[in-house]
Amino acid sequence: MPFTDRRDAGRRLAAAAGHLRGPDTVVLGLPRGGVPVAFEVATAIAAPLDVVVVRKIGAPFQPELAMGAIGEDGVRVVDRRVMDMAGAGQDEFAAVEERERAELERRVRRFRTGRPRLPLRGRAAVIVDDGIATGSTARAACQVVRAQGARRVVVAAPVGAPDAVERLRGEADEVVCPETPREFSAIGQWYADFAQTSEDEVADLLDRAAAPGVDEDVETAAGPVRLAGRLTVPERALGVVLFAHGSGSGRHSPRNRAVAAALNRAGMGTLLFDLLTGEEEADRDNVFDVDLLAGRLGEATRDLRGRAEAAELPVGYFGASTGAAAALAAAAEPGNPVAAVVSRGGRPDLAGDRLEAVRAATLLIVGGADPGVLELNGRAQARMRCENRLTVVPGATHLFEEPGALETVAELARAWFADHLAVAP
Repeated sequence: MPFTDRRDAGRRLAAAAGHLRGPDTVVLGLPRGGVPVAFEVATAIAAPLDVVVVRKIGAPFQPELAMGAIGEDGVRVVDRRVMDMAGAGQDEFAAVEERERAELERRVRRFRTGRPRLPLRGRAAVIVDDGIATGSTARAACQVVRAQGARRVVVAAPVGAPDAVERLRGEADEVVCPETPREFSAIGQWYADFAQTSEDEVADLLDRAAAPGVDEDVETAAGPVRLAGRLTVPERALGVVLFAHGSGSGRHSPRNRAVAAALNRAGMGTLLFDLLTGEEEADRDNVFDVDLLAGRLGEATRDLRGRAEAAELPVGYFGASTGAAAALAAAAEPGNPVAAVVSRGGRPDLAGDRLEAVRAATLLIVGGADPGVLELNGRAQARMRCENRLTVVPGATHLFEEPGALETVAELARAWFADHLAVAP
């Protein structure tokens, strides 16, 4: 069984679609089942998400045989060859079109809730579905987006029948389909969970992708000092992740900002803030004062829970270097609401005996070319009693500066928080 559900399928499809990232790329989900998959792809390649709402115009007495297709803004595509083959005239086409146009407009109103269609003229359109059985809907979508002005058309799906995928290559400029099993009978057989996607879920995912939310500079009080930060909370956020920097780093860390941006695109809030003031950073001992850093993180968490935009959201921690020890030490405190922790190249061993008291699900990410830190993480993991996992990024060094290494970290963190914040109380 290749895929757990559509979200899992979307993540794995995104790994094969990374080359589609670009400033002019738009991801278009085919409602309904294709939209959860498309959401994951759009998040991974940092592209806007929309739906392509199409309706096939089936031939009289052979509705599976498409005489053409219709889309938004009055777009209609007519296949004269099929019409002649089916013995259908303009009147028959118009009768079916009228019925399908009404359903198309109903779906557009339901899914977009008043938002206009994203313009496609001159852009690369990536049409995403949860699978390709016959390819007829994807083929109709290709025709519609070309008529809407798309410069390049790509069809992407996690799994498909080999012959249907091959036929689509004649319609699209590119087809991305990682799984094309010979023994293909239905899309659902390749999913453990293939529950029907509701119209409400489609609308919610589109809202999350389009919502601006909160993005502002904030200050956190930590005793007598004020700590500067940047709070970003998308509308309908799944949760909010606080970043605990280490080794003299702060809210401007390019690596943590890159991870935070990936979480924001996935519908999660983030708080990037300085655990130490500029004067405190000058004293190297402060960087390794886990009690001080954990206390500051706890203060920031309490302050965050007092803000209306984050008061009810599940909380996660993302810690790097000594910040990882601070995150785990803070998570071990009684009453701390954190539900999940991710450590990037961290020093969880510095949390000491508090490791055994951590209840938050913890992911430890270490570079394969960072043997000393890998050994320390292994020892720390052996002491933990919570749900935990140690993941090694092959070839990555301590700062994950190798090509693709930081992107891997961001994807691992996104998946961990998505899985554990979504089920948090």
